[in-house]
Amino acid sequence: MSRVHRPTKNLLNLVQRRKRSIPKSVYILALLLILPFCSGLSFSTNVVGQDAVTDQATANAQVIADKADAENSGSEDSDGNHTESNLPGSEQSAHATKEDDGNSEAGSVHIEEHKEEQHASGHANVAAPLFAAIVLILLLAKIMGDLFERIGMPAVLGELTVGIILGNILLLTDWGGFDFLKAPAEHSIGDVYNTGAALKMLAEIGVVLLLFEVGLETNVRDMMKVGVSALLVAVLGVIAPLILGIGCGWLFLPHEPWQVWLFLGATLCATSVGITARVLKDLGRSQQRESQVILGAAVIDDVLGLIILTVVSGIIEQGDNFDVASLGVIVGKSVGFLILAVTLGTQLVVKPLFAAASYLRGRGLLVATSLVICFGLSYIANLVGLAPIVGAFAAGLILEKAHYQELGKKEHLDLEAALGPLTALLVPIFFVQMGIMVDLNSFANPNVWLLAGSITVAAVLGKQVCSLGVLEKGLNKLAIGLGMIPRGEVGLIFANVGLGLVANGESVISSDTYSAIIVMVILTTMVTPPLLKWSMNKPVPGEKTA
Repeated sequence: MSRVHRPTKNLLNLVQRRKRSIPKSVYILALLLILPFCSGLSFSTNVVGQDAVTDQATANAQVIADKADAENSGSEDSDGNHTESNLPGSEQSAHATKEDDGNSEAGSVHIEEHKEEQHASGHANVAAPLFAAIVLILLLAKIMGDLFERIGMPAVLGELTVGIILGNILLLTDWGGFDFLKAPAEHSIGDVYNTGAALKMLAEIGVVLLLFEVGLETNVRDMMKVGVSALLVAVLGVIAPLILGIGCGWLFLPHEPWQVWLFLGATLCATSVGITARVLKDLGRSQQRESQVILGAAVIDDVLGLIILTVVSGIIEQGDNFDVASLGVIVGKSVGFLILAVTLGTQLVVKPLFAAASYLRGRGLLVATSLVICFGLSYIANLVGLAPIVGAFAAGLILEKAHYQELGKKEHLDLEAALGPLTALLVPIFFVQMGIMVDLNSFANPNVWLLAGSITVAAVLGKQVCSLGVLEKGLNKLAIGLGMIPRGEVGLIFANVGLGLVANGESVISSDTYSAIIVMVILTTMVTPPLLKWSMNKPVPGEKTA
């Protein structure tokens, strides 16, 4: 048998690996499932007869207005003199009653016709469009996430890309079939059954659960053991990007209020520990000293970032009424909440709840009790003027396996694994929603690209400054700085908070600024894996080689 040429053999191996990848049948099945939702069906989100009732109310209001106009016209002439109507009072009443009866009959007929239309359309159930939206989001998010992971990128970027495509399908294909996925504008009151609004609510729950998971993976004792180097790296990794971000806002957004500059700086403080941890694990370097410094600093970075986000949000919401005294109140609330939650939450909340749950019968007690703590602290955080995600993170911090070990053995469950199905449903919805809110029309403005490029450079340089905090000799400072770059899901969470901020009656984050922040998140997340792999394999000057 002739020898196979080496390039040909490599090509054959590639083909074989491709054969072991996702079968074509999976893509065909996904396409068949998606097609019914893309075939021009009406994604009406109204309850049966809701439009008819609204139309009837409008018609009745119009009749009342017409009657008032008729009475006014009958009582005054063009000179303002009082005149009598041509019809006697009894005839006027009879005429008005007849009109009302006619409108009522017309409204009743309209209601019946609307019921028949709703029944024929197949969307009589108010949740049906939401089901369609979830099918689209989950299918496309998981497929695109898989494709991104196959090329070495985090799945979150695939989910974000799906959202950008769905949110701008009208611009890309001149077809607005996915507009029902878009949430109403912030602080607006719209249809309570709007599918986009329902998705936004699910996304808000998803981001709370995401921060709850981050808190569960964070141990307070481990944070205290990270060492001086990790602490200094975290502190510098927050201060430097904050200053650079404010500078970028001042330089490239001179006409925007100072609140926008401040929020840009806060957004750059974030670090996605999950992405860096995944890369280090793939490299088999998780136990290396540099990796321990990176991961420890990233965890502290998250805590400091949440505090800064809370403080900045409070400052922005006060607008021009902000003063130094109010700054002390905001800082005290944010820091005090976390300290009280960590110190007293275990004794006053966690232990009593799990002790009581262990006496109850039934299934799902572990998850239910944990969610009570998570959502409860999120609500309390909101009550004291903090973001709900701060409460969710605090809930994860105070929950340790020792607290729910007995209940976990009883149900044969691990909390992180038990929360998996919930996060698998809700977290992708959050990331896709973040992408849907990106307006590609913004990128027609060159200033958006200029701002995106500047804050991306600031995001990278700001985290390189933090490597100066490494006090130990012989460590790869370049790798530590590069490992702190990715913003990932944490950057998206910060951007989401910014969308809801209002200062002096105006939204702080415009669509252009939001799009620039998303570009920064994408770029910093994409460049980190290859750069970190390169730097970890690079020999350190003075290090002994085998």
